[in-house]
Amino acid sequence: MPQNETRSLKRYAGLIGAIVLCQGVGGLGTIWTTDGVKNWYPKLEKPSFNPPSWAFGPVWTLLYAMMGASAWLTWRKGGEERTMRALQLFSVQMLLNMLWSFIFFRLRSPRWAFVEIVVLWLAIVMTLVAIWRVSRIAGLLFLPYLLWTSFALLLNARIWRLNPDQH
Repeated sequence: MPQNETRSLKRYAGLIGAIVLCQGVGGLGTIWTTDGVKNWYPKLEKPSFNPPSWAFGPVWTLLYAMMGASAWLTWRKGGEERTMRALQLFSVQMLLNMLWSFIFFRLRSPRWAFVEIVVLWLAIVMTLVAIWRVSRIAGLLFLPYLLWTSFALLLNARIWRLNPDQH
């Protein structure tokens, strides 16, 4: 393999790794959602603005890829305290992201998932601010995730209110 190709592969290995890591977090969340998506979620009353079921997979796949690219661009800045802080916040919000799936679909609790998504949303805002300070391009790549989570927060709240008997 020519030296230039080897350098290109090494350069983008971190990008691929970051995207795979984010997709993996999404995959773990999917493990917790599968039964709930099939057997519980279809029975819930949902607001008129609820997206079709088929839309969630492609949206999350794209968002996780963009989040991975954002983390990679942030990581490439390297070493500075603000970079490390941004990546720590990124890790926290990823854990919270995964936890929401568990609470909503596995525990089948729109109420507690709403509480959790508020905390997640705040963590995403803090992460976005920290990433933006390191790299504006990384911040722009992370922004759609904040927008989608804002929509998901509203959707979660409405599902909770439409299904008060669900814990």
